[in-house]
Amino acid sequence: LLLLVLLAPWGPRVSGGLRSPRRRWPVPYRRFDYRPKTDPYCQARYTFCPTGSAIPVMKEEDVIEVYRLQAPVWEFKYGDLLGHLKIMHDAVGFKSSLTGKNYTMEWYELFQLGNCTFPHLRPGMDAPFWCNQGAACFYEGIDDAHWKANGTLVLVTTISGTMFNEMAQWVKYDNETGIYYETWTVQASPDKKSTVWFDSYECSKFILRTYQKLADLGAVFKKIQTNYTSIILFSGEPIYLGNETSIFGPQGNKTLAAAIRDFYSPFKPHQTVREFFVDLFKIIDRVFLNHQFYLFYNLEYWFLPMKSPYLKIIYEEVPLPVGSKASFGI
Repeated sequence: LLLLVLLAPWGPRVSGGLRSPRRRWPVPYRRFDYRPKTDPYCQARYTFCPTGSAIPVMKEEDVIEVYRLQAPVWEFKYGDLLGHLKIMHDAVGFKSSLTGKNYTMEWYELFQLGNCTFPHLRPGMDAPFWCNQGAACFYEGIDDAHWKANGTLVLVTTISGTMFNEMAQWVKYDNETGIYYETWTVQASPDKKSTVWFDSYECSKFILRTYQKLADLGAVFKKIQTNYTSIILFSGEPIYLGNETSIFGPQGNKTLAAAIRDFYSPFKPHQTVREFFVDLFKIIDRVFLNHQFYLFYNLEYWFLPMKSPYLKIIYEEVPLPVGSKASFGI
């Protein structure tokens, strides 16, 4: 994780590729018709959604409190360590007034952040192998200590049981069609008005989509400040390279394929201390001296001509939404 956060953008010299003449920026996140089965090769150190359950059907007359939840990434293991870098994980909580039960809903990686951000280079396989699915997790209870100790647990709105049930149907659609985790936001410069080439698709974006859906259903949010973490790469206009088949297939570009594999090689897991520092020097050389990075997005590869300041972690305010329907008046 430390390597990911501090040293993120790098890659060998690009060979082949097209500066896309038709792209509109940011590149739209691709949705799919169904969620494919995960490969048994993909394994998580910490089980995804270990106590997960189905989303319940609420009674129409129920009044449900909605809570904003935020805590440092891996707070359960490292406490507030990553909170000092403003690397935060987001979730949403619900409390039923009829039953008194609490629930938590979040979206995160099936196989942890490193697997979603970088692939495995498997023997006998030309193409990098990705374990990069993300999904929603819903479970009963809110771990107050987890969210309050180093983060946030605050009421943001109140909804009806009917609105909750409509939201649940939307969550099912969103979860079945938006299946791949995307770590990076990529933009042209630190300026707020600069072009965004690619947008991330991670936990905070799911929460923002959920809030917007509730607002569109009639929820009225409190006027409180809400901030979210983004990890941003800075690049000139990206160069489209192709997909797995066009690059790594029988008729693919062997030079480009080798360059992409070489780019990802410093990110292999389970390194010794010596290997870590050797690879660290490779990464620094490639990103800061040669200004290069390969991005995998929508199952396609892109080359990013990196530029200063290369990488930035921001904790930026995103206001709570205003809906497109009138309030239902709770």
